[in-house]
Amino acid sequence: MSAGTGRSLTMDHVGIDVDDLDASISFYSRALDLEQIYEFDLEELGIKGVFLRHPAGWTIELFKRGGARPHGRSPDPDAAHDTLGIGHFCLRTDDIRAAFDQLLAAGATSRIEPVQSPHPELYVAYVSDPEGNLIELIAQST
Repeated sequence: MSAGTGRSLTMDHVGIDVDDLDASISFYSRALDLEQIYEFDLEELGIKGVFLRHPAGWTIELFKRGGARPHGRSPDPDAAHDTLGIGHFCLRTDDIRAAFDQLLAAGATSRIEPVQSPHPELYVAYVSDPEGNLIELIAQST
């Protein structure tokens, strides 16, 4: 909503369709310190899913539908700009190296090691989850 409308907006969650729901629950729980808070089964649609919540309040919603096929996942952040749509989601951290290492230890793949961002006040890093979805990390320069 535009400024002055009297309405406030905050990001609530990111939804990710996955091939292996159990493995994705395990990865995101370990990698980002998330807790499973709600599980659902939309039988009429053939979809199962869960919400995973971070202690700060944001959530990731994971969906699994049998027979779903992967769309083009980008191997790195640069290639993500070759297709339209959402290319990654981003998490802000106080310690980019520790967050990056925690994601790798949980099974993520390094795409860009922590480096100075084009924005002079930020560092940036990228990983992909075990299914190839890109996750960006940003942190203030110190």
